Amino acid sequence: MAITALHTAATGMQALSTKIDVIANNIANAETPGFKASRVNFQDLLYQLRAQPGVQTSTETNTPLGTQIGLGVAVSNTQILFKQGSAMQTGFGLDAMIQGDGFFQIELPGGGRAYTRAGNFVRNANGELVLGNSFGFRLQDSPTIPEEVSTDMVALSSDGQVVATRADGTIENLGQITLARFANPSGLIQQGSNVYLQSGASGEPIEGQPGEDGMGHLIPGHLELSTTEAVTELVELIKTQRVFQMNSQSIQTANEALQVVAQLKR
Repeated sequence: MAITALHTAATGMQALSTKIDVIANNIANAETPGFKASRVNFQDLLYQLRAQPGVQTSTETNTPLGTQIGLGVAVSNTQILFKQGSAMQTGFGLDAMIQGDGFFQIELPGGGRAYTRAGNFVRNANGELVLGNSFGFRLQDSPTIPEEVSTDMVALSSDGQVVATRADGTIENLGQITLARFANPSGLIQQGSNVYLQSGASGEPIEGQPGEDGMGHLIPGHLELSTTEAVTELVELIKTQRVFQMNSQSIQTANEALQVVAQLKR
């Protein structure tokens, strides 16, 4: 009946509306350092089994096909696509991008821990390295940079060492930065402010120094760009809009069929 078509098309419009929301967020974060684009995964819903396939029709034959009517679609999940972003050279010594697997470890207020791919660090009033977002989360294992050392004279090495060059030319190792990686990074919780939180799906963090134990290495003076590909997202947006319109047309067609049925008595 057309009633089934109405409900089925409605599930399609609802699921596609979610996809449009995700695409819009991807495009909005096209300039966010370390941002990883997401995609929407779909799954079909239950089916009405009106005729069972394989039913015996005679002593020698069985029906090869059945009659199964689908009831629509639903969003199964949104998946974070952790592929490597392009490098942008900044020339700022406290900037660093991770080439390969791993996350910078960030301390949250109250003792929690978060993870980020954004490497735009700055020095706060206490001489510590903090993430350059609106909250200024402290980098775990951040050394304290002496007041007499200029920010321009501090840099991160490829293996995670924080190195300072003093006025007399001597080089001092201030500390070591460690990274963390996960068995299933797509299972992390997107907290906003460029950070992720651990979840039961992501697994426990595996810590290590950059370049060791499967960790990526650091590229100092660079930032990892967003993985949003504007052309791809716009194409997906157009495709989604067209499918949304087709579902809308299905509702209109089903409505017209119901109007015909309603007018049969006249």
